[in-house]
Amino acid sequence: MFTGIIRHLGTVHDLRETGVGKRLTVSQAHLARALQSGDSLAVNGVCLTVVQVEEERLHFDLGPETLARTNLGRLQPGEVVNLEPPVRLGDALGGHWVQGHIDGLATVSSRQHQEQFDMLWLSVSPDLLAYMVPKGSIALDGVSLTLVEVLSDCFSVMLIPYTLAQTTLGVRRIGDAVNVEVDILSKYVRRAVEYLLPSFLARK
Repeated sequence: MFTGIIRHLGTVHDLRETGVGKRLTVSQAHLARALQSGDSLAVNGVCLTVVQVEEERLHFDLGPETLARTNLGRLQPGEVVNLEPPVRLGDALGGHWVQGHIDGLATVSSRQHQEQFDMLWLSVSPDLLAYMVPKGSIALDGVSLTLVEVLSDCFSVMLIPYTLAQTTLGVRRIGDAVNVEVDILSKYVRRAVEYLLPSFLARK
C-alpha cells in the first residue's frame, strides 16, 4: 500500500529484453541502501518487487501484463521516474490509498500554465472515466492528485509548484502516456451499484 506522496526520484539506468518480459534497472543511492531483494517499491506508480540490489542500482522484472498496461516498457536510459516505498504502520497518510495496481494509461492533451501552477488535461478511455468524479482522488504516475474536472473524454488536475518540482509530472509533455490508478473506493462503489444493488432490489 502507498499514499501517492513522492519523496524520491530515480534515474533509469537500463531496460532490456528478458524473453517475454524486461529487466528494469533504476539508480537511486538512498533507496538502494534502504531496500533489499524481495521488497516492494512503486515505480511511476507501479508496485514492483526488487529482485536485486547492486551498489546504487535497483533491479526489477517487468512481466507482459505490466508492459501492456503501464508506461514502464517505454522508459529510456536517463529518464527520471517517481519512486515511493510502501507505507509503514504509523506513517502519515498524506495522499490517499494507492495500491500500485495500474488501471490503464492516459495521454497528456494539454498543459495550461497559470502563474505558479499548471493545469494538466489528459484524455483517457470511457471505462476509466466512469470511476472519476470532480474533487475525487486519482494517482498519475504514482502521484496522488485531486480531480478538477471530469468530462466525457478527458479530465484535469492542477499541479502545485511542489509537484511540478519534485515529480516527473513537471516535465510531462503533450502526447506523453501517464499511468492511471483510479481511487479503489470508487471501484467498490461501482461494483456495489452494478451488481449488489440490483440483486437486493430483486428480493423486494
